[in-house]
Amino acid sequence: MLVPPVHSAHGVKQCFVLLFSPQLHSDVDKGDGTIKYILSGEGAGTIFVIDDKTGNIHATKTLDREERAEYTLTAQAVARNTNEPLEPPSEFIVKVQDINDNPPEFLHGPYYAMVPEMSNVGTSVMQVTATDADDPTYGNSARLVYSILQGQPYFSVEPQTGIIRTALPNMDREARQEYDVVIQAKDMGGHMGGLSGTTEVKITLTDVNDNPPKFPQSVYSMSVSEDKVPGEEVGRLKAKDPDLGDNGLVNYRLIDGDGMNMFEISTNSETREAVVKLKKQVDFETKRSYTLKVEGSNPHIDSRFLAWGPYKDEATIKISVEDADEPPVFVAPSYTFEVEENVPQGTPVGRVHAKDTDVANNPVRYLIPRYTDVDQFFSISEDGLITTNRPLDRETQPWHNISVSATEIGGHHQDTKVRVNIKVKDVNDNPPEFASDNEVFMCETVTPGKLIQSVSAVDKDEMAHRQHFTFSLAPEVAHNQNFTLKDNRDGTASIYVLRKGFNRLTQDVYFLPIEINDNGFPSMSSTNTLTIKVCSCDSEDNIGSCHMAPHVLPAGLSTGALIAILACIVILLAIVVLFVALRRQKKEPLIVFEEEDIRENIITYDDEGGGEEDTEAFDIATLQNPDGANGFLPRKDIKPELQFPIRPGLGRPAANSVDVDDFIKTRIAEADSDPTAPPYDSIQIYGYEGRGSLAGSLSSLESVTTESDLDYDYLQSWGPRFRKLADLYGTKDCSIYDADDDEDS
Repeated sequence: MLVPPVHSAHGVKQCFVLLFSPQLHSDVDKGDGTIKYILSGEGAGTIFVIDDKTGNIHATKTLDREERAEYTLTAQAVARNTNEPLEPPSEFIVKVQDINDNPPEFLHGPYYAMVPEMSNVGTSVMQVTATDADDPTYGNSARLVYSILQGQPYFSVEPQTGIIRTALPNMDREARQEYDVVIQAKDMGGHMGGLSGTTEVKITLTDVNDNPPKFPQSVYSMSVSEDKVPGEEVGRLKAKDPDLGDNGLVNYRLIDGDGMNMFEISTNSETREAVVKLKKQVDFETKRSYTLKVEGSNPHIDSRFLAWGPYKDEATIKISVEDADEPPVFVAPSYTFEVEENVPQGTPVGRVHAKDTDVANNPVRYLIPRYTDVDQFFSISEDGLITTNRPLDRETQPWHNISVSATEIGGHHQDTKVRVNIKVKDVNDNPPEFASDNEVFMCETVTPGKLIQSVSAVDKDEMAHRQHFTFSLAPEVAHNQNFTLKDNRDGTASIYVLRKGFNRLTQDVYFLPIEINDNGFPSMSSTNTLTIKVCSCDSEDNIGSCHMAPHVLPAGLSTGALIAILACIVILLAIVVLFVALRRQKKEPLIVFEEEDIRENIITYDDEGGGEEDTEAFDIATLQNPDGANGFLPRKDIKPELQFPIRPGLGRPAANSVDVDDFIKTRIAEADSDPTAPPYDSIQIYGYEGRGSLAGSLSSLESVTTESDLDYDYLQSWGPRFRKLADLYGTKDCSIYDADDDEDS
């Protein structure tokens, strides 16, 4: 076979190196198109395609050496019609040639480094390394050169190794502590056209002892009252040292002066100040001033910088003594006592002592200010003995910081206070308990002997490294067949399974009481229950569901889905019932017209009027509401809220009343003032219709009790509005007259 260069259909990004020609040609190929070339292997058909007639191989997409460096392909010539192989298959490898298309990268930046101040030039700080994904074996694509872009002239970098070094001598941390350095890595050996990458390096100068201490003042003035007791502070001073840590430590000492026997000096460990204290009592009447000379020096000196010394400084202290009417003085500046917790009331804690330094030397009274002991845990006696008022609990309050006040009896009532710190010592009064959650999840398919949980304990008591716990199953489950416990004797215990065949549908929770004992005196113990939940697990023992579930769910629906469906059905039924009820209520007639019920809805009158000609029987104006004439009309459309019994005067009047006008007025007045009167109508009934009425009675009720020979057949001709009336009176013997129908006619 012949193998010429590969052709790219889309402009191959990389160059190709082929072990064989990309054009296949069979010896039996006569050029008549009867032979077909096929290609298989890595990338065949997707990355590489072959012209089945000519055997030319083409790349269809851009190749990246960093993704894949080579491809193995197989080519074969077959008969175009029968696909019968004409020659054995040939295998060849396509190697992707690299070009410089990847810039250098610093994978671990930004970097942080430290170097001591005052380091010599060339001191190594750190090494930075960049990587290039291009082929290091081909050309200069992966050949890197380092340079510094920012940080000069303080630092430099070696071009080939990337080692950063100091470039200036005597760099002082006190002048500048941090430097931001930018390092560049460039491929192609640093030549033009190469790709580059940068990273930032933050360099911090660490401290060395290159600065001596210095007092800001040469002379310090202090004063002390003669009522101060030995040990009390007189004043403070401090030498400044810009160095850090141990390099900036300063020790102080008195080196000269007439007050060396009366005063002492020490160093405060927190503020690093020199604290001048009274060593002996001073007396204003004996000596009124003292002079001290103090020295501050570095305890740690770097031998490299001895020539920059000396690493010490001196200052003078002048102390004046002040006269005072002295209150009682406590013999100690503060007190610290210890007492065990749970001790009974009245247990002594400690004794404080104050004295009157005046010549009179009066007795002293002690008092614990309530604001320093709000809960009144302590009391103090006349001689300064502090006792407990009730048992103390270290777990609730391990320290009690109170004050004691001392007042001179018979003096000027001056008092002095002292801080008393009372530490509550621990006793073993708390049982141990589980250190973490006491719930365990276990698979149904757990095998016997498997460890399912390790438990540990904690104790509120303060036992530190001496604390030790022992674990055991509670007696009631000591012989259970499900679980066992092993005490690891290191403060933990392991829970193991004894059997198999757990089923969460049968029992999904087991309670395992565990007894824990500590090694205190007296020993304390407690029983803690470990909850073990049986769960369903997959094949890899991953916890699934831990809740009991029904054996069968219809149609594969969950319980929540079934509940939702039932709720929807209930809501639909409620809507249907409500709709039917509303339809029925709407169809019910307001007035029943059945013949058998018609009399229940007829408004009847049992009195008759005088007819059309009766114009003198009564005046219709008397029926008007008298309140209406004054512009006030009482509400008749609402029911009165107050209910009163019917007044006797509201009874129906006699039918033979003669004075109709007076009768109607009386009834109107009574109706207007009666809250129980009908609220919707003010028509009143009267029983006198007048004499000589030619119209006769309008009431049909009288026909019920009298013989009536009236013919009502003429009502049939009055039209449909009187059809109901005609049916009633034309077909029945007893005629009933409906007042409402008469009004309509």
